[in-house]
Amino acid sequence: MNNNKNKRILVCDDCAATCLLLQTIIEINGYQVSTVSSGEGVLAELERQVFDLLVLDVTMSGIDGYEVAYRIQQNPNLKCLPILLLSGYEEETVREKCRARIAGIIRKPIDMNGLIEAVEKALQSCKCQQTSVV
Repeated sequence: MNNNKNKRILVCDDCAATCLLLQTIIEINGYQVSTVSSGEGVLAELERQVFDLLVLDVTMSGIDGYEVAYRIQQNPNLKCLPILLLSGYEEETVREKCRARIAGIIRKPIDMNGLIEAVEKALQSCKCQQTSVV
């Protein structure tokens, strides 16, 4: 059995119901989950805590997911953080609009099995050590 309980995942979606759904599915699979509802919230939370993965909605008011992903990868302490983007758009469209490297794209509506597979794959693919922000 893999050691999921030490893995911390930050989930960001501006829809509270989607955040709760994602949190529930991911926690059932043994991960620790924090949620925020905005791009600004993601950036603030990443200054406070270290996470192993970010699940990020691309379509939000304020700073959208594309910009959040780009800003994260400009930060030397965060550039290794794997990012899974959530989107209702076609994967090709999302990849074209995203200026950051991403671990994958999760299509909405969310398939529970696909979500966990994407989370596990993204966590396994991260080769570099995340540095603490503190």
